[in-house]
Amino acid sequence: MKNNGGESKSFREQYLNKKVILIVIGIVIVIGGVTAGALLKASENPSFCATCHIIKPYYVSWSEGALLDNKHAAEDVECLDCHHRTIPEKAMEGLNFITGNYYMPLEGPPGDRAMCLDCHSEEGEGESWDEIKAATNFEDSNPHDSHNGEQDCNLCHQMHEKSKPMCAECHVWKWYDDLDESWEDL
Repeated sequence: MKNNGGESKSFREQYLNKKVILIVIGIVIVIGGVTAGALLKASENPSFCATCHIIKPYYVSWSEGALLDNKHAAEDVECLDCHHRTIPEKAMEGLNFITGNYYMPLEGPPGDRAMCLDCHSEEGEGESWDEIKAATNFEDSNPHDSHNGEQDCNLCHQMHEKSKPMCAECHVWKWYDDLDESWEDL
């Protein structure tokens, strides 16, 4: 392209001007935003988690296993119902996966008592431990009324591996025989 003086404009003069640069930046922002939005929406589906090879065993366990996570799946509890992540945390997890900056086993949700009681009590919002104690008041013991004081649920109840009652470290109770295959053999 020639300017008014008859000279050709260089590539830099022709294509690296403010207008072209702003258009390119705008296009990159739009494409990036659409891609981020699509990934965010896709990440709500548990099968999306399985596209990452380090998550696939957890997804398989959740979708078809015999562990507690599969019982949750049968009740329509999905990954993000327990694994709450903010958008920046999700982005960082994706970046850490791509760069290999992660440790196995992966860190899960806190699994504290209040989080579990959000669903496992009639009142919700972590308010009624008494309901749980009443439901497990067996003849010889009550695993939810421990002499060890308050404990978080994940001390015994595991999602992606077999659960094991902490009481079994010292006690032998009859109700162990009634535990299903999601629990370790005692």
